[in-house]
Amino acid sequence: MCEGILKIYGVQLRKSLFSGKTMEVQTKPSPAELQEENRRLRRLQLMVSMVMSVISQSNLPVEEASELAASARRAALHLFPGKELAYDLIYKPRLQRLMAEKYRIH
Repeated sequence: MCEGILKIYGVQLRKSLFSGKTMEVQTKPSPAELQEENRRLRRLQLMVSMVMSVISQSNLPVEEASELAASARRAALHLFPGKELAYDLIYKPRLQRLMAEKYRIH
């Protein structure tokens, strides 16, 4: 075979031994990989939902609520390393809106 192949979570990188160029070839993730990612996603959704419920339904001081939101972010990034932007676009605005409504923060 005239190519070196490296597979990284659903993407194969092929490097031609002749030209030295690297090409990205999309591959399907295995069913086990998809199942694991879906499990982590459900866990993240449940965790954020619970954090939002605790903040909205309890009488936590603003500092404790902020720490709870920060802990949710750390846990999310532990489940999905390198996905800070996705978290900041999806979950951060929800938590900020809740904190602003609950604690009259602007």
